[in-house]
Amino acid sequence: MRLGRIASPDGVAFVSVEGEGSDAVVKEIAEHPFGTPTFTGRSWKLADVRVLAPILASKVICVGKNYAAHAAEMGGEAPEDPVIFIKPNTSIIGPEVPIVRPPSSERVDYEGELAVVIGRPCKDVKAAQAKDVILGYTVANDVTARDQQKIDGQWTRAKGYDTFCPLGPWIETTLDPSDVELVTELDGEVKQRTRTSLMLHDVGEIVEWISRVMTLLPGDVILTGTPEGVGPMVAGQRVSVTVEGIGTLSNPVVDKQ
Repeated sequence: MRLGRIASPDGVAFVSVEGEGSDAVVKEIAEHPFGTPTFTGRSWKLADVRVLAPILASKVICVGKNYAAHAAEMGGEAPEDPVIFIKPNTSIIGPEVPIVRPPSSERVDYEGELAVVIGRPCKDVKAAQAKDVILGYTVANDVTARDQQKIDGQWTRAKGYDTFCPLGPWIETTLDPSDVELVTELDGEVKQRTRTSLMLHDVGEIVEWISRVMTLLPGDVILTGTPEGVGPMVAGQRVSVTVEGIGTLSNPVVDKQ
């Protein structure tokens, strides 16, 4: 099932997305998508609604340097254990919403990633049971003010600006995340291409590691790391991240006025 959030003439709602292309429709879910969704009976053509970020997380937990080649391009060794940090939920935006480059940064980078969406409250989850607490998977862009990341020595400011966490277009609940292709394009030119089988720590290991530290809540989002090929974006460009089996997340880039 594909789960999403949309804005329609009747307001904002969670939906299931059914069909492809011009035939795609969205069916309104009553209340929330966790557990077994129930439907209101209302539906719209996908083309007639605005697709929003598929979830509003209480927190976004990210894994750094989870691909060996990316760790190398950042000038460091691949870590033995997952390196985690948090982006504020105010950084989340949906498809087609502009990524806003702050005037205080001279270099803002794209980082295409597979994202995990948690489906129920959990703590101290074993890797083998991680699938039992996961609602599904979506596409993410861990936008980073690279110059500020280097200056600060820690990542909160560089990763935390409003609009620095595009998510979408929806959550795929049946995806097997163990070996899918991830591609990032800038103005149609491929900049990143990898398979999730190359992650140093797989989804189960990541959920186990993070849930040892903090309680995870329904809707929390985990970004699983970006591959090599990160680079800068400037105003007027468009960045698109595609994860096989989910879809494409695309956002224009603008400068803050």
